[in-house]
Amino acid sequence: MATPPRLSGLERWQRETFARTPERDAPFSTISGEPIRPLYTEDDLPRDPDAAIGLPGEFPFTRGVYGSMYRGRLWTMRQFAGFGTAAETNRRFRYLLEHGQTGLSTAFDMPSLMGHDSDHPRSLGEVGREGVAIDTLEDMETLFDGIPLHRVSVSMTINAPAAIMLAFYVVAAERHGVAPDQLAGTIQTDILKEYIAQKEWCFPVDPAMRLVTDMIEWCAREMPRWHPVSISGYHIREAGSTAAQELAFTLKNGLTYVEHALARGLDVDDFAPRLSFFFNAHIDFFEEIAKYRAARRVWARELRENFGATDQRSLLMRFHTQTAGVSLTAQQPLNNIVRTAIEALAGVLGGTQSLHTNSFDEALALPTEAAVRVALRTQQIIAEETGVANTIDPLGGSYFVEALTDRLEEECYRYFHKIDELGGMVEAVKQGFPQREIADAAFRYQEEVETGVRKIVGVNAYTEGHDTDTPILRIDPEFERAQVRRVQHVRARRDGKRTRSELDALTQAADDPRTNLMPYLLEAARAEATEGEMVQALQRVFGTYTESPAF
Repeated sequence: MATPPRLSGLERWQRETFARTPERDAPFSTISGEPIRPLYTEDDLPRDPDAAIGLPGEFPFTRGVYGSMYRGRLWTMRQFAGFGTAAETNRRFRYLLEHGQTGLSTAFDMPSLMGHDSDHPRSLGEVGREGVAIDTLEDMETLFDGIPLHRVSVSMTINAPAAIMLAFYVVAAERHGVAPDQLAGTIQTDILKEYIAQKEWCFPVDPAMRLVTDMIEWCAREMPRWHPVSISGYHIREAGSTAAQELAFTLKNGLTYVEHALARGLDVDDFAPRLSFFFNAHIDFFEEIAKYRAARRVWARELRENFGATDQRSLLMRFHTQTAGVSLTAQQPLNNIVRTAIEALAGVLGGTQSLHTNSFDEALALPTEAAVRVALRTQQIIAEETGVANTIDPLGGSYFVEALTDRLEEECYRYFHKIDELGGMVEAVKQGFPQREIADAAFRYQEEVETGVRKIVGVNAYTEGHDTDTPILRIDPEFERAQVRRVQHVRARRDGKRTRSELDALTQAADDPRTNLMPYLLEAARAEATEGEMVQALQRVFGTYTESPAF
């Protein structure tokens, strides 16, 4: 009679444990298609943990980009804000600073994001609705009136017309005696992510990439404290991607910007230290932490081994985190406070450099001041009460977290190989590859929700009971009418001849691919050209873009 095979300690534990209590079915709990196991052990760690994990502030930066992390300095608490006119948003900025926020983050309205002035026919009904309306240099000055720009770092979430908004910002600061080299902050500028996920563009892909490279080149010379690109996975995830897709597509976009800057003749160490990232903090707690750790490791390796970076600052993948908008529910909205707290904690334990926490009412409307205060207080409670900032990378060495980090890294490289086979990220975007991958992932997720496989509390599970009525912030329609009058007043009082001359110069410069367009955009801003006029001046050469739908 054959001797039964000898069981390992883990196999014996699993057999005995689940003989007594059957394993709970959790079919969507997978990473890269591999089911999450009920237990992880030292067998799931690399053979030499120190080689793979390292120490905080040391290559490959799995455990954090700085040696002291939050023991030296807390993350920046940077709440996203913007609605109505520049004056209204300026008041919200001041409110947030008064309540302990340590950096500003600007949300623009849809017309501004799409490069339209507020009086454009396509802007009707959208002005100031989901962000602040910025049409002119005067608007930018009003937005930051009374705010010391040489002391407060500013983030601006805008992409296709980012170069124009940066020109407005630089000239507005200049008028208040603040030179470009004194300005600290970030502008998003991640145009590849727009074609992949957020769908806000002004130009075709190739000239849009030229504008991004122009900004990187100009900022490397003139704005040493400024991040000209915030490579964004946030919107990729909001479009329905998995964590692995967010990781892979975001990093590949960033590496593509590096390639274009090198092709321009820049040295990698002249600009890479000023590249930053922006990630989503979704609801799967440990997966998100592992995602950030894998991202740091992949970026550092790629910059050092494939692009020859020698300045350690070039290897540091510093990132901003925002909690997941798509995880918020209109049903039982007070539950969103809990979701946001868990997601924010994942960002902190994952080693973020700055953090935005969503307000509980954002599935319903723009956040009220009361909801914004709760969101900010969530960060402050994590920082001051929980003790999670007392030690660096407290989950480092966790069997589960390290295994997840490795799996996400493997999946990231699998996507890299697929994209390279298609000819790189620009070509992959033109062919709709990342768009199709995200669409498939979003479909699978929604199917899990609708069949009840994936539980969403208050939506398809535990739906009994109702919250009290949630106050809604409503945008006064007069804001739009006032903004239209404002932009028309600027056009009426400016030196029209000078404005037309600078816009013509911008168009001529766009016709020469060797010319950096930033100086021409700055002159157009000084001549009080509007955002829409500068976009149209460029479109005369660049043309416009229509997406081929991917299913």
